[in-house]
Amino acid sequence: MREIFAGLPWWVKWIAVPVIALVVFGGVIATVIGFVIGLLFKVLVFVALVGGLIYIVRKFMSSSTSRGDW
Repeated sequence: MREIFAGLPWWVKWIAVPVIALVVFGGVIATVIGFVIGLLFKVLVFVALVGGLIYIVRKFMSSSTSRGDW
C-alpha cells in the first residue's frame, strides 16, 4: 500500500482520498454519529428522571417522618 501512495502527489494522499472516503462512507458516518448522539440524549434524560425521582422520594420521606414526630 505504501508503494502505491509513494508515487502520488501530496494532495491526492491528504485531500482526494479523504474526500472520496467521506463521499463513500458519509452515510454510515452520519448514521453512527446520529445513533451516538441519540443514545447520549436518552442517557441524559434517564439520569435526569432518576435524579428527579430520588429527589421527590427523599423530600416526601423527610416530610412524612417529620409529620409522624408531631
